[in-house]
Amino acid sequence: MFSGPVLIANRGEIAVRVARSVHALGLRSAAIFTDADADAVHVDTCDTAVRVESYLDGAAVLEAAARAGAAAVHPGYGFLSENAGFARAVVDAGLTWIGPPPSAIELMGDKGAAKDAAVAAGVPVVPAVAPDGSGDPVYPVVVKAVAGGGGKGMRVVRAAGELVEATAAAKREAMSAFGDDRVIVERYLERPRHIEVQVLADAHGTVLHLGERECSLQRRHQKVVEEAPSPVVDAALRARMGEAAVALARAADYVGAGTVEFIVPETAPGETPSEFFFLEMNTRLQVEHPVTELVYGVDLVEQQLRVAAGEPLALTQDALQPSGWAIEARLYAEDPAAGFLPATGTVVGYREPAGAGVRMDSGLRVGSVVGTQYDPMLAKVIASGADRAEAVRRLDRALGELELLGVATNAAFTRALLAREDVAAGAMDTGLLERVLAAEDLDLLPPDDLVPAAMLAACGTARPPGPWRRVLEDHGAVVVDRGRVSVGERSWAADVRPLAEPGRVRVTLDGVSRAYAVNATDAVVHVSRDGHHVAAVTHVPVRSGAGALAGSLAAPMPGTVLLVHVANGDTVAEGDVLLVLESMKMELSITAPNAGTVEGLDLKVGDRVALKQPLVAVTSADEGAGS
Repeated sequence: MFSGPVLIANRGEIAVRVARSVHALGLRSAAIFTDADADAVHVDTCDTAVRVESYLDGAAVLEAAARAGAAAVHPGYGFLSENAGFARAVVDAGLTWIGPPPSAIELMGDKGAAKDAAVAAGVPVVPAVAPDGSGDPVYPVVVKAVAGGGGKGMRVVRAAGELVEATAAAKREAMSAFGDDRVIVERYLERPRHIEVQVLADAHGTVLHLGERECSLQRRHQKVVEEAPSPVVDAALRARMGEAAVALARAADYVGAGTVEFIVPETAPGETPSEFFFLEMNTRLQVEHPVTELVYGVDLVEQQLRVAAGEPLALTQDALQPSGWAIEARLYAEDPAAGFLPATGTVVGYREPAGAGVRMDSGLRVGSVVGTQYDPMLAKVIASGADRAEAVRRLDRALGELELLGVATNAAFTRALLAREDVAAGAMDTGLLERVLAAEDLDLLPPDDLVPAAMLAACGTARPPGPWRRVLEDHGAVVVDRGRVSVGERSWAADVRPLAEPGRVRVTLDGVSRAYAVNATDAVVHVSRDGHHVAAVTHVPVRSGAGALAGSLAAPMPGTVLLVHVANGDTVAEGDVLLVLESMKMELSITAPNAGTVEGLDLKVGDRVALKQPLVAVTSADEGAGS
C-alpha cells in the first residue's frame, strides 16, 4: 500500500486512533512530538517518533517525515489538517497526502466560496443579506467572518439600526483573529440544530454518504456530545441531506473523508424538519467520527488510507444503512464548577470503563502530564446500543466508571447533562447548553459522600496522616475523629479500608459502603467516584510575585501571559484589562476590580502562571491613604 511508514502529524488521542488503523492494515507508523509530549502515549504507540519544535511548523513536520522515511502523511484533525499550503507541500515532497486535494481544502475553507459552490451544486443555503442592510432583510441576521471559526468574527443582529456597527466590529475581530476582514451576512435561525453528514469519496468517481450525526450540544461553539443518527432525522430526510452532501463533494472534486455540516431550523416536538441549510464543510476527519463508525460498521481511518493509496471504495450506497445508535462524550480537562476554566495536572490514577458497547479513544495513562499548551480534550467516551435509550444509559454508566485522578474533567457534568429530560428526549438545539449554564440549572457539586470519603482516604492511606484540608472550600470544616467524620454540621459513622485492587478503597458512611478510586502522597490525596473528583492537600502552596500584597488578583486558571497592558504605578479604571492569560486555546482577560494604582506586577509576556497564583494588585486611593 505504502512503501514506508505513515507519519501521523498530530498528537494525543487522534494520533493513537490513527495508528490503530495503520497497524491493522499491516503498515508502519511514525509519530512526531514536542518536548512537552516526549513521554506521551502516542509516541510509544507508533513504531518510530521524531521530535519537532511545533505541530504547526509544516517545514519541520516534512523534515520529520523525511527522517522517518515516511511515504505518507495523515494530519488527523486540528493543527495542519485543513492547511491547503501544507497539503500541497506534502504532495510536492513526493509523499502521499491522506486527505482531500489542496484545491478542495482551499475552496471549502473560504466560507463565501464554499457557499457559492453549494448554490451551484443545488444545495440549500441560508439566504444572504447585504452587509449594509439594503434589500429589506428579515431580522435577526448573523454577521460571520469568511475565514472564521469558533465563534470569532460573529455577531447576531436583531434590528436594522445595529447592522452597520455589528458588521464593522465583526470585520475588526476577523482581521485580528484571521488576517482577513471579509464577512458575510445571513438570516439567523433561532434555536437551530447542528446536523452533519459524513461523506467518503475515492479517486475513481465514487462519492458516498454515511448518514448524519447530531452535534447540537455545544458550548462556546465547541461540541460536547455527538450522536448518530439524529433523533429528528427520518429515512427520507437522511436521503435528502445525504444527496446534498454528495453533490457538494462532487462539485469540489473531493477525495477522501469529509463532513458537510448543516443547520436545521427548530421544529415542534416529534416533528421531522422540512428544511436544512448548508453551513460549512470540514475537509478532514471529525472528532466525532467514532459514532458513525459504530452505527455503519465502517473504519473511516482505514477508508482514508485505502483511498489515499489509490484503491476504489469497496462500499455501495444501498448497503450503507444505520444499525443501532451511538453517542460520544468529549472528555475535557476543565473544571465545570469554576466556569469551565482549563485544568492541568499529572494523571496519577487512570482506569477506562469496560462495559458492553463502550469504546474509549484516549491518549492517556498514569503519568500523562496535562499542561496548557494544547487543546483541553483528553479523550472520547463512546457508547453504542440497539437504540438511543440504551446507548445513552451505557454512556452515562461509562462516564461514571471512568477513573481519572489528578486532573479535573467534565465527566460528572456530562452525566448531569445526559440526565436532563430535554436531552433524554432528543429535544436539543445549539443554544440549549448555554441556556442551561446561564440558568445554573445543573448541580455541579460533588455528592455529599465524596468529601468525607476524601478525608477518610487521606487519613487512612496517606503518610503522614494529616493535617489535611480540602481544595474545594464550600462545605466548611472537615473533622475526622474516633470513627466519625464531620463536614460542617453533618456527621457520619465512618470506616475506610483498602481493596485488593491497587488504587481503590471502600468507605462506609453510616452503614452505606461504596468503592472509590484513590491516589495518596504526602502532599495530596485524590479521590473520585461516579465522574466526580476532589483532592485533599496538606498545605496551600505559597506563590511568589504579588502574593505579598493584600488584595492581589489571583490566576483563575493556569496558563501563559499573552498580553500585559499595564505597568506598576499606572492608574486604571474599574474594568480596565490588566493582563490577558491564555490556556488550552482559551483567552481570559484579568480586569481591574476597582479604580486605582497598579502594584505588585512582576510578569511579562510568555511567563507561565499557576492556578491561584497572585498576579497583580490594584490599590485604590482610599487604601493608599490608610496604609
